[in-house]
Amino acid sequence: MRIMYVGPVHYGSTCGMRMQAMQELGHEVFAVPTTPPTHSTWISAFPSRVMRRLRHPLDEVGANRLMRAAAATEKFDLIWIDKGLGIRPQTLRAVRAAQPHAVVAGYSPDDMAGRHNQSAYFLKGLPLYDVYFTTKTYGVEELKALGVPRVFFSGNAFDPHVHHPRDITAEQRKQLGGPVGFIGDYEYERAAMMYGLAKNGIPIRIWGPNWEKNPLQHPNLRIEHRVLLGDDYGTAICAFDVNLGFLRRINRDKQTQRSIEIPACAAFMLAERTDEHLALFEEGVEAAFFGSDEELLDKTRFYLEHPDERERVAKAGLARCLSGKYSYHDRLAQCLVDIRDEMAL
Repeated sequence: MRIMYVGPVHYGSTCGMRMQAMQELGHEVFAVPTTPPTHSTWISAFPSRVMRRLRHPLDEVGANRLMRAAAATEKFDLIWIDKGLGIRPQTLRAVRAAQPHAVVAGYSPDDMAGRHNQSAYFLKGLPLYDVYFTTKTYGVEELKALGVPRVFFSGNAFDPHVHHPRDITAEQRKQLGGPVGFIGDYEYERAAMMYGLAKNGIPIRIWGPNWEKNPLQHPNLRIEHRVLLGDDYGTAICAFDVNLGFLRRINRDKQTQRSIEIPACAAFMLAERTDEHLALFEEGVEAAFFGSDEELLDKTRFYLEHPDERERVAKAGLARCLSGKYSYHDRLAQCLVDIRDEMAL
């Protein structure tokens, strides 16, 4: 197929990983970026932050203009829009008019029924999509209620170019890893759980944004105020003995992208126990889970003291990612099958 791929395809983004997977599946992809080429440029721009908070995000790179221009001069089978908060409804109407035979599909790994993940443009444009894919099971009915005619669940995934096993050197472990690690955004609940571990003698290293908000400081909490992307991200996962997998309350998570990315690296994951995690990985065999602060502490201590058991579980987790077909290539291939079946593409 010829695909117009619209989204934040900057280096290290999962959107870019999905676009590359579509290319590797054999499709001809025309990219329309919705953000500047580097994550840091986009995330730190003050006007952008303000307008996103006001739910009218800026179109800093002219994505709407690029979409209309491409639709007017090229022929596409599929218009794939990754999250698309800044895509105007009038742009979707113009693209649909210029490409009457193309399917307009949306995708997001976020909780799009949550106000913090929405924009005014996004909400007004939803009825103009033919189909939408969400990684949130509860999002299927919620997106239908917001006006999308067809909505499918697509599980979180890993990119084999980034999320794969690595042999870690002592220097890499010093730079990026340690006994226990967490990679992700600040949220008070996850900070409190790690503070509880730190108070009980567990050294933890944290990578990610917004941790300056954290009021819970402890000598055993080492916070690196930096976002890890691409190879650094995959290397850090492999450089931790225990990778913590916390859910995000504001997104009503039952699984996250880390839920797949950590095992795909053949790294050990200790995550919050949910029905969706238990469906993805067999507990105690392919991943470890916890349901309370006490269980988190007990299991962290146990697995730190039993490296052979950690390695066994980590290897089995990778095997499940492969046999379960959790890669972006597999997930997106199924999305395209769903589109063909529904839309007779």
